[in-house]
Amino acid sequence: MSTRNKEIELLNYLHDELELSDKDMAVALRHREFDQAPLPMLLWQYGLVNLDQLGQILDWLHNDI
Repeated sequence: MSTRNKEIELLNYLHDELELSDKDMAVALRHREFDQAPLPMLLWQYGLVNLDQLGQILDWLHNDI
């Protein structure tokens, strides 16, 4: 699976399962261009997900590999 497809799946997971808004995800994606950090960490760093949600995201990413 391509990196682009995995990113789309991650964004869908964030929207559907964690109910992040498109606006919240856009903020993190915008900052990722400048910070060069993984999206889950940016979501947590900017307070868009809590520590439990970050763990869920990381588990999802680990299980998706």
